[in-house]
Amino acid sequence: MRISIGGKIFNVFNVALMMLLCVVFLFPYLNQLAISLNDGRDTAFGGITVYPRAFTLQNYKTVFSNDSFNTALMISVLRVIIGTITGVVLTTATAYALTKRDLPARTFFITLLLIPTFIDGGLIPTFILYRYLDLINHFWVYIIPGLFSFYNMIIIRTYLNTIPASLEESAVLDGANSLQILTRIYLPLAKPVIATVSLWLAVAHWNDWVTSLMFVQSKDLHTLQFVLYRVLKESELIMQMAVEQSMQGGTIDQNAPSVTPEAVKAATLIVSTLPILIVYPFLQKYFVKGVMLGAIKE
Repeated sequence: MRISIGGKIFNVFNVALMMLLCVVFLFPYLNQLAISLNDGRDTAFGGITVYPRAFTLQNYKTVFSNDSFNTALMISVLRVIIGTITGVVLTTATAYALTKRDLPARTFFITLLLIPTFIDGGLIPTFILYRYLDLINHFWVYIIPGLFSFYNMIIIRTYLNTIPASLEESAVLDGANSLQILTRIYLPLAKPVIATVSLWLAVAHWNDWVTSLMFVQSKDLHTLQFVLYRVLKESELIMQMAVEQSMQGGTIDQNAPSVTPEAVKAATLIVSTLPILIVYPFLQKYFVKGVMLGAIKE
């Protein structure tokens, strides 16, 4: 097929725009990666772009030598694993049940689940509820409140409705029960939407720091993102103090520590964001397929 001149011009501008967007999106992250791998004293001179001038791993050694950081990393990983698995299981089971039009009180259950989506009691009632449920300052405050999402349930239910009912009817004739039908027929066919919702839940659990701020006082239960939040809040003051101590006569003190607050902040930022960036490419194909197919069928 021959491409017209207008089409060629469009392709050129399209490629140029995509490259520009890639640079805009990637540069901040690559800049922080370069700072995290650069000697702190050299970083103080400025001019770091996307590659380190004085390569070192000392910044990461400092980060991982911090016991509170390692504890927060473990809490975040456990939260993502447990929260994602339990959330997907509960949401999928609910979606499957609500696909049955003969389910008793089906409309009532849908309405009951829909109301909290639009009506929120606010922070104070939520805090009181969590306190009576003994969730304050407890690991399960990260898991239980996020077990169910009405929006995710609708996405999964919509996808399950695209699966031919004849498959279930054949399974019923063969003597399969509801659990067998769900696990052996629906779930294998619903891998795209399951992967999509899993990604959403994993990202939500990994990125959340507000729960630690509002409902957790114990440092042993703080998540990695909350540690990053504290580092970012404290970095300006620490950096000012470090600069005042390292500057002598307008030059950088050569005896100053090679690990600076800015470099540690960058290393913490990279460690806090890298895992979810690694996971995303493996689920992207399911993400696109699951959302688009569900939307088209709906």
